Amino acid sequence: MENIDINDRIYEVGYLLVPTIPEEEVPGNHGNLKELIISYGGEIVSDEIPRRLNLAYTMSKVVQNVKSKFDTAYFGWVKFSMASDKILELKKKLDIDSNIIRFLLIKTVKENTIAAKRFISRDVTHKRVMFSKETELKESVPINEEEIDKEIDAMVEN
Repeated sequence: MENIDINDRIYEVGYLLVPTIPEEEVPGNHGNLKELIISYGGEIVSDEIPRRLNLAYTMSKVVQNVKSKFDTAYFGWVKFSMASDKILELKKKLDIDSNIIRFLLIKTVKENTIAAKRFISRDVTHKRVMFSKETELKESVPINEEEIDKEIDAMVEN
């Protein structure tokens, strides 16, 4: 894996496979993609086998003049190194693959770019100050209704 040529660049392809593929065949499709990358002189850096997920919106793909709509798909990715002159050929092959709904091919770095999960502590409790009725009664000021009526009348007249 460390035989990466100086002229090679690091790329990552994220892709959505059609949900009509049986779940047991998904790793095979992932393997086919990795073999395609290797056939163009690429070297796999890291990858993740596709997993089924609900899409944020409905996506469509036309295959053999039939438009299909999808609400779920298998999402997977592969990070690899490849000569920059071969990447366009790989993209053309991915474009015509009928099992791929959509893909994104980007330049990246070899280092791990997956954000680490943050630890969120649920032990923190916020203290809520509670007042008893006795405390509220002791602190309340007696209300003089006549003074309030006079102030309201004064406001209305102005």
